[in-house]
Amino acid sequence: MGTEVGQAPAWRRAARLFTAPARPEDSAPLRWDLGFYLACLAFALPTALASEFYGYRIWGDFATVAYAFGAAHSGYLLLSARSGRTPRGAFDSRWCGIAAVALLAMIIPLTLLVIRRLTGVDWLITPFSWAAQPEVWVIERSADLLLHHGTPYVDVTALGRAPVVNDYTPYGPVMAVFGLPRALLGGTPLTDALTDARWMFALAACACVLGTLKLLKWPRVPVGAAQLALACPLTALTWAVAGPDLAIVGLLVLSCALAATGRVAWSGLVLALVLSAKLIVAPAAAVLAVLVLVRRGSLRFGSVQFKSGLDWAALARFAAALVATTAALHLPVYLVDPAAFTEHVFRFPLGMGVVRSPAASPLPGHLIAETGAFGRVAAFALVGAAAVAMLVWLVRRPPANGCGALLRIAVGLGALILLTPATRYGYLVYPLILLGAHLAFRVAEAPTAPPAQQSATTSS
Repeated sequence: MGTEVGQAPAWRRAARLFTAPARPEDSAPLRWDLGFYLACLAFALPTALASEFYGYRIWGDFATVAYAFGAAHSGYLLLSARSGRTPRGAFDSRWCGIAAVALLAMIIPLTLLVIRRLTGVDWLITPFSWAAQPEVWVIERSADLLLHHGTPYVDVTALGRAPVVNDYTPYGPVMAVFGLPRALLGGTPLTDALTDARWMFALAACACVLGTLKLLKWPRVPVGAAQLALACPLTALTWAVAGPDLAIVGLLVLSCALAATGRVAWSGLVLALVLSAKLIVAPAAAVLAVLVLVRRGSLRFGSVQFKSGLDWAALARFAAALVATTAALHLPVYLVDPAAFTEHVFRFPLGMGVVRSPAASPLPGHLIAETGAFGRVAAFALVGAAAVAMLVWLVRRPPANGCGALLRIAVGLGALILLTPATRYGYLVYPLILLGAHLAFRVAEAPTAPPAQQSATTSS
């Protein structure tokens, strides 16, 4: 049979992921592929033609070509499967569409936008000229402030002028780390291009993916998982024009993989980095805590699962690492300027700051809140009801492996994003990537998977 997947060199294992041909009987997945790329094309083309943001339009131009190729390629594979032709070679792989999106809708537009940004259009009130979204500038500025003042947050009441939205840094102190390369090494066109924060976000996301796959013993990633996590428009667009959300969700998935494989202290430490960068993912802490508590208390023998108690010691190590790391990351910055910290990290995102957060999208929570005072109360009531439903789900059906934990985090964050009055549709990249990761974890943790492809944990 040859060398097992788990024993082959890393480059050969990666190559196998991208050369698996479609089988003649796979007409149903191919129909899904065709529908997926057509739906993505329906997003990319209007973005290219009508978006108010320059970066969005550039991305849309390339993404339209990428998704059109994916649709055409899927149609070709579907016709080939129906005619009974045996697929051969890399071109007959369903991964060709993924590769096209990675190159044409992610790498090329990001490279062009990084070069375009050297013309100096940051901070202008002209979205049609932005080569990077404001969060990129803000994070790079926060790194410079951290280096020179010990805090990434400015006192918006002491600017000598009326504060504006871009004066705020609505992230935790860890987010400034992604801007440090530019703050330390920038200053020339070459170093500015090489240290653009979007490269740092992309590198962090890729490192988290590789770390997760290694922890899971290099499972054979389903194409559908890659489509949801990598090739969907929200991921590709975020990669090209912004990027912080990809680094954060990558760290979150890595934390889940660490918890699922028994490395609970490391999981708590990585989760602390996540929470110290962006608070929107805070609900994930409850899910991972439950996973750590029940993971070793669920043993499987064949098709029978037994409960063997709860692992309180593991939960204590997870919680200690989470709390200690979070405190160590926040306390020094907080002590420099407590008022500025509170204003940027808590008051502004909650709509209680000196300047009101402009975050808004035509999602249910925002539409309900816009109907008036009763609507705002109803929207927050729905958020509370969703939180209670998630707690009931966690108690009655606690996740016993990483796959289950990712599903619950995806559903919980999806409900929060959809129902919160002040949010952005771009945040939906979180549940989409988490659902893609859920599919990959399900393969890795399947009891029937070959030993080389199983997760280190035996729970399901």
